[in-house]
Amino acid sequence: MIHGLARRWSASGLLLATVFLLPLLALVGQSLLPDEAVFAHLLDTVLWDYVSNTVVLVALVVLGSLLIGTPLAWLVAMCRFPGHRLFQWALLLPLAMPAYLVAYVYTDLLDYAGPVQRLLRDVMGYTSPADYYFPEVRSLGGAAIMMALVLFPYVYLLARTAFLEQSVNLVQASRIMGCNAWQSFIRLSLPMVRPALAVGASLVAMETIADFATVNYFAVSTLTTAIYDTWLGLGSLGAAAKLSCVTLLAVFAVIGFERWARRKQKHYQKQDDKPADFAYQLKGWHAWGATGVCTLVLALAFVLPFAVLLDYAIAYFDSSWNSEFFQYSFNSLWMSALVALLCAAIALSLNFVRRISPRPLDSAAPRIASMGYAIPGTVLAIGVLIPLTAMDFAINDLADFLEWQRPGLLLSGGALALILAFTVRFCAIAVGSVENSYKRISPSLDMASISMGCGPAGLFGRVHLPLLRKGVLAGSLLVFIECMKELPAALLLRPIGFENLATYVYQFVSDEMLEQGALPAIVIVIVGLIPIILLNRSLEQANH
Repeated sequence: MIHGLARRWSASGLLLATVFLLPLLALVGQSLLPDEAVFAHLLDTVLWDYVSNTVVLVALVVLGSLLIGTPLAWLVAMCRFPGHRLFQWALLLPLAMPAYLVAYVYTDLLDYAGPVQRLLRDVMGYTSPADYYFPEVRSLGGAAIMMALVLFPYVYLLARTAFLEQSVNLVQASRIMGCNAWQSFIRLSLPMVRPALAVGASLVAMETIADFATVNYFAVSTLTTAIYDTWLGLGSLGAAAKLSCVTLLAVFAVIGFERWARRKQKHYQKQDDKPADFAYQLKGWHAWGATGVCTLVLALAFVLPFAVLLDYAIAYFDSSWNSEFFQYSFNSLWMSALVALLCAAIALSLNFVRRISPRPLDSAAPRIASMGYAIPGTVLAIGVLIPLTAMDFAINDLADFLEWQRPGLLLSGGALALILAFTVRFCAIAVGSVENSYKRISPSLDMASISMGCGPAGLFGRVHLPLLRKGVLAGSLLVFIECMKELPAALLLRPIGFENLATYVYQFVSDEMLEQGALPAIVIVIVGLIPIILLNRSLEQANH
């Protein structure tokens, strides 16, 4: 089917895929160059601490997310108790809350000068820290708890879906054999959902590796903070690139382990009845205990931090409602909207090329464009900066040769670097959304259009595009929201004097002044609630 114009579509798809590979290739190339012995010094001194802290943090956050998310998913999916319909979607709300905001709120509450320890001293009569023991919030363990509270919905969502898809016959058979609810969970349900748990755990692990703000606020040295400090503190791009490659190896190891863990796990189930047909009807203290557990987790992970932020925003509204808030909100809006449009256009192009082309390279292009989502923001920032800086040097050398005025850091010093990083990072969301929409379009429509004389442009514009509108809109919206929340890449690549809502809020967090930044923080959280609402609606439609 690839002739004439179709070949140009194919060439454009391969070119786009190459652009997405460029940061990764540049990162690897830079890491192979010699540096000023900075990496050797890090290797001899603190690199093992960075790696060990990262490994321990990932293990703790994954364990915490599994321990929280798995039982909650089973309760909501397999049991009926007061409020279970509310908790079906409410337990997804913590995803909208950035982990560093939760960390600040609990640090403010639990520190020595906070209300919890003050109340403890007043009640018990303690006069100094030596009189009692209280766990240190600003620690690796504290960071793990904060991140688990925010990331457990990844496990909850996938596990809940897997529990709902279990065969009614298997559940009924376990009951006939005398298994109670707990025994059915341990012996039947849990082994059947291990693939979903493995995927959820891998997502939690990648998000933990990519986190910068929380660990930096808690002064926990991980690979992401090491990249930031090595680049901006020590001024060594080569050493930062080497650390980025170490971080990438950790990410790929997580992905590889997840796939290895699921290599022999294949379960085939007949989904023939509604979930309500085999739900356990909890009564008495069991029912209210389930309600209490769900309420406690939701309160700790979302309600309490959001309430504190809302209280701060109201109390400091007059000082926060200023020109800076409007300017930085506008910066976030226009950049996020632009990246969303770019990702939608790229996703449409790559998926259309794969649709009309039988060539393996064209089929692989969307997968290549989706690789950026697995790369942490700090790592991607290094990968984007390297080629753009090289291009800037080439442009300035050419200007010198032509005796023109040197333009300076035209590419790497402007908003282009940030736009490129966001596009590479989040294009996978748009690609996946458009891909799912394409699966619903019958190939017979393509053949009928071609038989009526439609070329590639007509096929795309008159047939495919109207049918893809919902998928394109959903993918663009998700990209927009992720751009609003992204912090590490924005911190490293923002132009001089440029701030968006994420960097604006983080400045207040770093200065222990979140009260002043609570209003923009509320805006980020509210915007983050939009995909959760859409996700819940799609899940409800799928289950009915």
